Amino acid sequence: MDIGGLTTVVANSAYINARGSIDGSNAAAARDKKYHSRLKLPHITVCEGLVDTLDLTFDSICVEQPLGKRLFREFLNSNQEYHGACRLWKDIEDYDLAEDSDRAKKASKIVQRYMDPSAKHYCPFLSEEIIAKVKENQEAVGDDLFATALTTTLDYLREAPYTFYLESLYLKRFLQWKWLEMQPMDADWFLDFRVLGKGGFGEVSACQMKATGKLYACKKLNKKRLKKRKGYEGAMVEKRILEKVHSRFIVSLAYAFQTKDELCLVMTIMNGGDLKYHIYLVDENNPGFEEPRACFYIAQIIQGLEHLHQKRIIYRDLKPENVLLDNDGNVRISDLGLAVELKEGKTLTKGYAGTPGYMAPEMLKGEKYDSSVDYFTLGVTLFEFMEAKNPFRNRGEKVEREEMKERMLTRVVTYSDNFSEHAKSLCDGLLAKEVDQRMGFKNGCCDEIRAHPFFSDINWRKLNAGILPPPFVPDPKRVYAKSLDDVGAFSSVKGVTLEDPDKTFFDEFSSGNIPIPWQEEMIELGIYGELNVWGPEGSIPNDLRRESILEQPAKSSTCCIS
Repeated sequence: MDIGGLTTVVANSAYINARGSIDGSNAAAARDKKYHSRLKLPHITVCEGLVDTLDLTFDSICVEQPLGKRLFREFLNSNQEYHGACRLWKDIEDYDLAEDSDRAKKASKIVQRYMDPSAKHYCPFLSEEIIAKVKENQEAVGDDLFATALTTTLDYLREAPYTFYLESLYLKRFLQWKWLEMQPMDADWFLDFRVLGKGGFGEVSACQMKATGKLYACKKLNKKRLKKRKGYEGAMVEKRILEKVHSRFIVSLAYAFQTKDELCLVMTIMNGGDLKYHIYLVDENNPGFEEPRACFYIAQIIQGLEHLHQKRIIYRDLKPENVLLDNDGNVRISDLGLAVELKEGKTLTKGYAGTPGYMAPEMLKGEKYDSSVDYFTLGVTLFEFMEAKNPFRNRGEKVEREEMKERMLTRVVTYSDNFSEHAKSLCDGLLAKEVDQRMGFKNGCCDEIRAHPFFSDINWRKLNAGILPPPFVPDPKRVYAKSLDDVGAFSSVKGVTLEDPDKTFFDEFSSGNIPIPWQEEMIELGIYGELNVWGPEGSIPNDLRRESILEQPAKSSTCCIS
């Protein structure tokens, strides 16, 4: 074996070992004790001023932020009067995530526990009309059976219960967590593993958060290369969009920091690699995906696109290479560096962005466009999934940019026997050259596409909940990435000097922990359980007692050796 190949084997081994797939190790066992000890809640006097600067609306704290929601529910459970509302809220969420076979039983329990006046946890804030409608539709166990009941429950909780929560110790504990969340972050907190790929401005490598043991992917943007290629705006756009979106179908941004030479975006690790790798390199003799597998991935991509478009974000760079596979076989959209956010009041934008062979006709013609461009690229992507080639060029064919443009504007796409009639129909609907004939995001959603018979076997509720079994699960002992030799290395950037305005941009970019993913990590990896400690029998702990800061332990002259 050559040295390059050996280097890849060693790097793969370390990376797989960190994933816990060989020796059974878990994230807690992989923690660095020094950094783990630095995750510590401050005394309340350090952080109580945050109450004047944070968004303390009900939805922000109790619905959107995982730690805030957790603490609010603990507050509700500490008050007998709110037990019914809290448990109903949680049981409706459980119903929404349940397997079809369990929904009837769960629905029946909800009706018995919270909608019967004689029940212990009866919820009198639910109107007779709401209860009657639930009972009328109970046997159908539909997706929206308890939608109105949930809305009413949250409306009830946002009034008196939330007012009392804002005066409670639980809000003070939330302030402690927000203070910890806002602490500076740098590269020292992360252990780097092998390079997984290369982008336009730097590498993407696997890394591990030392304090929790959680694995991530770190996208490193070389500062000088960014400046030389005028990439500041795109880098900041990607970062801001990743901060704004939160979907199981889009990679999440957890941390943003800088080193001397690089800007770093720490994101969801997708151990299964990108779908371009799976189409062409996993089984080179049988490239592409069978229709059920292609259907599953396209369905998940649609959910990711819909989330972006509902937030007025146009992706503009959908292609198999930018769709990543996780440990369980689910996919997420990645690389939002070419995305654009529509300005308030605007429905169209303009600009040439994307990858040749994927861009929509209206973009190629220099016209203004909306989110429809992303559904044309979705059609190209679906075709490539099933045919292992772009619909406008043969595999390996070199096509000049102008020739490719001409093909995309004029060529009628043809299909092989790999495509069912439903697959052809969906592709045709997505690849329509005229925007008004193209399937896509309409009336604020993608219902038109979801209703297509191509997706007749997709249970969209289960897909959204993450409980629909994927058609392919990656091998945990395999690294789905090119060898380190094939990834290649960047040359050094010469003739670029970083000045004060550059440093101002870098400081703005390096905002540290991203709230929702960071909070999820604290809960998922057990840090919340370790630090969220109350006094004996639920009494006030010292870190929440203002006066305890003045209570110093008596000095002793005794010397103890342990």
